[in-house]
Amino acid sequence: MLLMPELDTTPKRLLPFGILSRLREETPVRYDKVRNCWDVFGYDNVHRVLKDYALFSSVRGASAGTSMLYTDPPKHAQLRDLVNKAFTPREIQAFAPRIEAIAGDLLERARGGAMDIVHDFATPLPVIIIAEMLGAPQEDRERFKHWSDVLVESAADDSDEAFRAVLERRQLAIAELTDYFAALLEERAKQPREDLISLLLAAEIDGERLTPRELISFCILLLAAGNETTTNLITNGVRLLTERPELQRELRRQPEAVPDFVEETLRYYPPIVAVGRVAKEDTAIGDAAVKAGDQIIAWVGAANRDPAKFDDPESFVLGRKPNAHMSFGFGIHFCLGAPLARLEAKLALGALLARTGEIRALPDAELTPIPSSFVFGVKSHPVTLEAR
Repeated sequence: MLLMPELDTTPKRLLPFGILSRLREETPVRYDKVRNCWDVFGYDNVHRVLKDYALFSSVRGASAGTSMLYTDPPKHAQLRDLVNKAFTPREIQAFAPRIEAIAGDLLERARGGAMDIVHDFATPLPVIIIAEMLGAPQEDRERFKHWSDVLVESAADDSDEAFRAVLERRQLAIAELTDYFAALLEERAKQPREDLISLLLAAEIDGERLTPRELISFCILLLAAGNETTTNLITNGVRLLTERPELQRELRRQPEAVPDFVEETLRYYPPIVAVGRVAKEDTAIGDAAVKAGDQIIAWVGAANRDPAKFDDPESFVLGRKPNAHMSFGFGIHFCLGAPLARLEAKLALGALLARTGEIRALPDAELTPIPSSFVFGVKSHPVTLEAR
């Protein structure tokens, strides 16, 4: 998906929500001839596109039929049910002590009261957790991060050269990951361990198990979605804390409000701002006549600030209730890893606030947006940390 022209500058990509809100009010549904897709901005329409899988399909690309992200029922239900056997809330909650230990260790390494939140904290924590969940060796974490970055990267501009370059990098990463996980699956089939791959290999419903191709697709999905989303959620949370120091003071007075802070961060600075679907038949979205086969981009980042759904949507409201954001999607494709991402963000941000004094962004540090049309985050975020 090419970047919307309205967002094609660094300042706008660093803070796109004003533009997205304007587009929602001016053109709630529109067709972009350059990108060859429909853009949908309003809450109700985005909700409908994400919910109605029978009309708006997730099936597309080479991963169709093997990855839950790109399948529809009944195949999607089969894959999700099998994976759920090895991805229960109990399994996720069991990682809480380990997440706390990793967060504490990473904060202890901060030298001279300074750190880059992205590189020193928000990136290694989910990479370590995902690697340990899957049973991958510690020395492979840097490779995991590289693959994760490539999988969510978008073309730098609208040129054919840029599109081909990013496609080639993505295909190479998928090929490397396929070989990597195929070898790991072979090892675990011979010698199971207490890790997610071993659990997935053993998962069975009505005598049916995941095929090797389905297992590899899930591992790749978990790597890309789990690492990138959680890294950006933690980073976006810290960015808000530096932009609004009063939130730091409030959360230190009320540490029990950290989960509410995470939830409002998801709405206000969502890690994912857009989700793609394909129309399965001719239909209407608002006043727009959508044809079968048309690409549809549902702009979650605009829907999350729709005043028809949220009171005072342009304000960050700690403890907002209700908070029906769609930052983890909606319907059958609601993010399977949402409980893990929420847990990691809650414990990471809680540890950061508990172990430090005021967190300040370096005044001369320029933030650079991640080169992706559907991810909201920054490449680096240097901060100083006062001693507690």
